Amino acid sequence: MKNNRLYTTQLSAGLGVIDETRTLLDLWQPGIKVPELFQITLDSGHFPNITARRLRNIVAECFAPRYLVSKDYPAVLLKSLINNVSSTELSQMLFLFTARANAILANFVKMVYWPKYSGNHDTISNNEARDFVIQANQHGRTNRPWSESTIKRVSTYLTGCCADFGMLETGRKSIRRIIPYRVEQKIIAFLAYDLHFSGLGDNSVIAHSDWELFGLQKKDLRDEMKRLSLKGFFIVQTAGKVIRIEWNYKNWEELIHVISEC
Repeated sequence: MKNNRLYTTQLSAGLGVIDETRTLLDLWQPGIKVPELFQITLDSGHFPNITARRLRNIVAECFAPRYLVSKDYPAVLLKSLINNVSSTELSQMLFLFTARANAILANFVKMVYWPKYSGNHDTISNNEARDFVIQANQHGRTNRPWSESTIKRVSTYLTGCCADFGMLETGRKSIRRIIPYRVEQKIIAFLAYDLHFSGLGDNSVIAHSDWELFGLQKKDLRDEMKRLSLKGFFIVQTAGKVIRIEWNYKNWEELIHVISEC
């Protein structure tokens, strides 16, 4: 399922910025807005090699659109979990919210990365990303046609962002190796509850396009959910194409406690 929002160049403000996000989550407190967070971050001395302008862009154009989506969501969840999940698990959580905030990244992963991965290809090139961006321009996915230089830059942002999140080889490369990638079980539980707490019914949870970000098709997801049911996250019952889930945790506080302990 494609994300039909218009594509932007917002990734230019920062790709994965995982280490920076860790620091920002540590400095951020519930209720703090962007201007105050920028000033706190600037005064903290944690980013001595980053200019004030660059730091403002990271706070306002990366952190806020990804992690201050609705009041303090999902920053408050990530802050609660950051010291209780592995680096891989945190990276996958950050990838989820980065892709939600950047439709061009979400669709690149769904339409280019995973087909290449499942097709047993070894690499993805900037030229392949460029073809994806060109087609997006031709199909009206941007608010106005992008210049050739913008297309080239955005293409490198896409492959670079995938590298930051552990999906492609890192480094300054025009052709990157595809890295073996598997979504962690805690992330499956986290995402399932995230969709459930947003008000979706059980079948809508299973059918949601966010699962495609992790290369999960419906059958794969059902199998993963059944495995998680053995760990007590929920009880899954299926009858044909209909699925019923008994959710064992009623709010984020309960779920975060369980994820932190397991």
